[in-house]
Amino acid sequence: MSKTYKYLFLVILGTCFACMNSIKKEPESIMLKENNKRKEVIYQVFTRLFGNTNTTNKPWGTIEENGVGKFNDFTEKALKELKDLGVTYIWYTGVPHHAVIRDYTKYGISNDDPDVVKGRAGSPYAVKDYYNVNPDLAENPEKRLEEFKALIVRTHKAGMKVIIDIVPNHVARNYQSLTNPKGTKDFGASDDKTVVYHVNNNFYYNPGEAFKVPEGLKDFKPLGGENHPLNDGTFQENPAKWTGNGSRASQPNINDWYETVKINYGVSPNGQKDFDELPEGFENEDYTKHFEFWNNKTVPNSWIKFRDIALYWLDFGVDGFRFDMAEMVPVEFWSYMNASIKTRNPQALIIAEVYNPSLYRDYIKKGKMDYLYDKVQLYDTIKHIMQGHGSTDHIPHIQNDLKDIEHHMLHFLENHDEQRIASPEFAGSAEKGKPAMVVSATISTSPTMIYFGQEVGEPGAQVAGFGQPSRTSIFDYMGVPHVQRWVNDKKFDGGNSTKEEKELRDFYKRLLNVTINSSALAENYQDIHHYNRQHTEWYNDQVLSFVRWSDDERLMVISNFNPENTYGFELQLPENIIAEWDLKDGDYHAKDQLYNQYQSILKVSNHQAKIRIDIKPLESFILKIN
Repeated sequence: MSKTYKYLFLVILGTCFACMNSIKKEPESIMLKENNKRKEVIYQVFTRLFGNTNTTNKPWGTIEENGVGKFNDFTEKALKELKDLGVTYIWYTGVPHHAVIRDYTKYGISNDDPDVVKGRAGSPYAVKDYYNVNPDLAENPEKRLEEFKALIVRTHKAGMKVIIDIVPNHVARNYQSLTNPKGTKDFGASDDKTVVYHVNNNFYYNPGEAFKVPEGLKDFKPLGGENHPLNDGTFQENPAKWTGNGSRASQPNINDWYETVKINYGVSPNGQKDFDELPEGFENEDYTKHFEFWNNKTVPNSWIKFRDIALYWLDFGVDGFRFDMAEMVPVEFWSYMNASIKTRNPQALIIAEVYNPSLYRDYIKKGKMDYLYDKVQLYDTIKHIMQGHGSTDHIPHIQNDLKDIEHHMLHFLENHDEQRIASPEFAGSAEKGKPAMVVSATISTSPTMIYFGQEVGEPGAQVAGFGQPSRTSIFDYMGVPHVQRWVNDKKFDGGNSTKEEKELRDFYKRLLNVTINSSALAENYQDIHHYNRQHTEWYNDQVLSFVRWSDDERLMVISNFNPENTYGFELQLPENIIAEWDLKDGDYHAKDQLYNQYQSILKVSNHQAKIRIDIKPLESFILKIN
């Protein structure tokens, strides 16, 4: 679901957070041990767009006009190339069966109404059937589950793991599962619709009132104004259900998530929680204790339904989940849900979308999330710098504020909700993403996520229909030009990529492979930026530097965010790092790990350590000290 209108104040909050912290003292080193693990790299791919070679890109085009990618487009060759890029997990976005405007009635699937579907291809965050997959993605829709199972097997064989979405806060208004396991009822099937709320109702209702489509929908023109038998400004729903973003109106606003309905987790309209809460201090207990806590408790019906959905997909072969808008669901549910997931598969990877920094620790510790989006602090701050407005002085303070949970903060520069780096609305150039990507990927032990096409500079320039330029549309049938040139008629060899696209992908490949093979990046961190701001001539707030180390590896990371200026300076290490690294007086060779070309000498003498750095515009070094 597009979230351009949600939590907008948090974008401002992220910048303010960094500004307020600028008065804090220099952070001390973060000493971390993650059992000698390496960093993970998650590749988010919009499944129906990846293998689509059709270049028509007609606004509001049909699947026949604009084409669609399939599960089978992820061939052994395609997966090998992603593995070689440095990917360890693939997040296949848009897999669960969501509402689409295409006739699949011969497969028993009901038609969806354009008045409550965003775009022609539909939002992947308006799920219609949690026990099946999007029929658009299958060569044979009747065998769509089998085709997805084969993709999971291929992905595992290629040495990567699989993540899919679960959207716990809302479902499509036309939810209807065809393949429920025996004994499983659809959402709302047993609800008492004569009341607004009951703890075991799956939805909230407005008894006596029928749903009305948003007043502005006619002006918006679903399907671009195309005549369609169901495109009539009405949708039958009586009584009306509350809308996914929490709107209680029987006629939601055009900016509400009108295509979805809100799930009831046992929280009454006045905010009362009709379930047990976690005991004091229980955030310090592991998932086994959380599982035991809930084992003999009565919980709302919606909790059980989503738990069963997650366990179904784990048993199907999926290795983890990305939970949409997790903070809109009570944290106690996540304790229940994630403890169940981890009990079934302790290695399952769990990612959640949480945008409120004050909730981070609750959702990690009480909710047992593995990773949360680091958007409001790191992403928003780096974006501001990339756009030429911000200062690198703010970044070390963010890491210091999050040092107790830094491993749990997923880093990214693009995803399906965010603008493409190369779009004019973001940075206008994929090259400006290079220093930001180095910092994002190396400053923490947390995983790195990239969005398909980011590695070839896709600018998201298409006018697709419901989706607008700067973000690759998740609502429309379309092709992604930069990706298509790399796909090269499904050879997956970059044969049609430009020189610039090939060079950019080479950069990403080098960087991501450094991260997954480095022991230092899985262990210790210390900022040296503020030390050099105080002690080093010509060093400024367009440059960022920090050190990472383990018992067998010592790294210095330096990035220049300025797109025009080359900087030269004598970068210095503080005394505590000289001692920590046991640097005796003498010269130490330093070589860049990205391109294996830049070299310099770290000179240590009389408790001082200096290294000459000459760094070009948008250049970064990951210097290994030998």
